[in-house]
Amino acid sequence: MAWTRGRELGKGSTAAVSVATSGGFSGQILAVKSAELSKSEFLQREREILSALSSPYVVGYKGFDVSKESDELYYNLFMEYVPGGTLADEIRRRGGRMDERTIQAFTSQILKAAEYLHSNRVAHCDIKGSNILIIEEHGAKLADFGCAKRVDDCENGAVSISGTPIYMAPETARGAEQGPEADIWAIGCTVIEMATGGPAWPDCGSDPARILYRIAFSDQIPAFPSSLSDQGKDFLSKCLVRDRSRRWTATELLSHPFVTKLESFAKPKSISPTSILDHQLWNASDDESASPTQMSMEVGTSGESQDEDDRIERLAGVSGRPDWGSDEDWIPVRSESGGVSQIRDECFSSESEDGGCCVEVDGGGLGLSIDFGRRSRYAADPSFSSLIISS
Repeated sequence: MAWTRGRELGKGSTAAVSVATSGGFSGQILAVKSAELSKSEFLQREREILSALSSPYVVGYKGFDVSKESDELYYNLFMEYVPGGTLADEIRRRGGRMDERTIQAFTSQILKAAEYLHSNRVAHCDIKGSNILIIEEHGAKLADFGCAKRVDDCENGAVSISGTPIYMAPETARGAEQGPEADIWAIGCTVIEMATGGPAWPDCGSDPARILYRIAFSDQIPAFPSSLSDQGKDFLSKCLVRDRSRRWTATELLSHPFVTKLESFAKPKSISPTSILDHQLWNASDDESASPTQMSMEVGTSGESQDEDDRIERLAGVSGRPDWGSDEDWIPVRSESGGVSQIRDECFSSESEDGGCCVEVDGGGLGLSIDFGRRSRYAADPSFSSLIISS
């Protein structure tokens, strides 16, 4: 099935997210995340995880291909296009904070996504408002699996630590562990984000080292918003527990009164591919505010020990805010053989994103790669930096 690349939704140093439209009369719309084939290992890992998932609470996988554009080969990951923006966008649209009923509704959706992932032995590792896509009034889908990992892989071999520092659980900030329990901590931080319009650690500023030190080594937890009810605060007390073994699971949290007292909302519906006539396609905003720094780091688990203070200090000082341009033209995409590119796995049919990428750095000693993020109503962060440290 032929496809055409549309406007760019966001761009990083190794990948870009664009709108894609299928050939033929239907003009159905998807999101395509593309990287140069020689630099696409992270994107292929993301596809491996996303292609095995199928849930109304997770952005849908639609296939992949390799195309040739401007004499370069590109690996393309196709996903469901969700034009409603992110939860972070919705918080801003509502004046910087949400009422408790709305928070409960979105929290229920996020928990159902987490429950599904964890039951399939997958940890998202970067849950936050800008990685949650909005469908209809209270529907939500978890997106951006660039930092996701299989729990079994974490338990066997090297520990990969990734995500956004201000949403990291204490054990993750220390470089010790990152699994489903860390997702639960991040959900607690996201509830605070919905209630206040700001980060869970508002007095840490944007200094990654300060954030990591406080999360990793203090005995503190984020302050609970005064605007939340006692039930809301009790819910947070089950998420934001420094001892990960004492945190509630997603399944347990779905039985908490903060969630169960809600009247039922409709399950999110798949709204992609959509018609090219969908007006929201043309309304993407390029004026988004910055969000906390995002970083990823590889921590070896061999016999060598690493000084925690030194490791965290290496993470500091990453900054950067790209100036994005917007290409409104439609670009025909051709395959490496010269013909029109074909989408593998799932072709566009009438029935029928993007994120902090965990790029590994090869070689001995300290390797450093900075991946500047993108602005997008679709993608993960309006602005972030991705830092990987290998040792």
